[in-house]
Amino acid sequence: MANLKEIRNRITSIKSTMQITSAMKMVSAAKLKKAQDAITAMRPYSSKLTELLQSLSATLDSDAGSDYAEQREVNKVLLVSITSNRGLCGGFNSSIIKKTVAAINDKYTNATVDIFTIGKKGNDILSKEHTIIENNNAVFDDLTFDNVALIAEQLMKLFVDGSYDKIELVYNQFKNAATQITQLEQFLPIQQVESDKGEVSLDYIFEPSKEEIVIELIPKSLKTQLYKALRDSFASEHGARMTAMHKATDNAKELRDDLLLTYNKARQAAITNEILEIVGGAEALNN
Repeated sequence: MANLKEIRNRITSIKSTMQITSAMKMVSAAKLKKAQDAITAMRPYSSKLTELLQSLSATLDSDAGSDYAEQREVNKVLLVSITSNRGLCGGFNSSIIKKTVAAINDKYTNATVDIFTIGKKGNDILSKEHTIIENNNAVFDDLTFDNVALIAEQLMKLFVDGSYDKIELVYNQFKNAATQITQLEQFLPIQQVESDKGEVSLDYIFEPSKEEIVIELIPKSLKTQLYKALRDSFASEHGARMTAMHKATDNAKELRDDLLLTYNKARQAAITNEILEIVGGAEALNN
């Protein structure tokens, strides 16, 4: 059994760890509230924009927006892997890395796959065995639509100029603080969704023409899709970190309590031994 000094040092160390994990939990909880409000407010807009775009595209016979909807034989694929810049968030980053690797090994076995990483953690791991064409860590420092739009434009250009036949996003979709859903979502080409036969078509008045609206909406819709994915990932990261730090704090408390019990038992045994030695010494002197 460890001596009393060693146990005291371990208890002190665990108490310090508890303070750190508890503080990180509170910081993540505060950031999560803001991030959750942002993604919750954005989802209806993103959904409606996609719905409107699909409704317009289905009624057009022209080639409006065909650059982004062109279906090609998939020979080159780009996976946009979205992780975080920091760790200590449970399985948040590892789930994205596993999903990315699984897509390369299982889904695109007959294609050349490159990776565009957003977030330091994914880049650190994936760059060891896979081709990373670019890494962007700075976007999370100032997560605004304008900054994300620059990345979206870069991805759109890579598709239009034929560098890649398909681009997909790999990210964690925020459900709640304890649950994140790993998504593999097609970014380009734009998926054509056929409307149901029983669906009632709404009669809109368009100004300017449908073609001009679609040409304007497609780039905006793609930028919004990427922005939503990053917002989802950002909220998921703080939710995962808050949950992980909560569990770490609880585990530290449990370990501290066990060590305190061990310490008290050892201290009691040491005191009993000292008393026995004193009593034994006194009896020896009397005899």
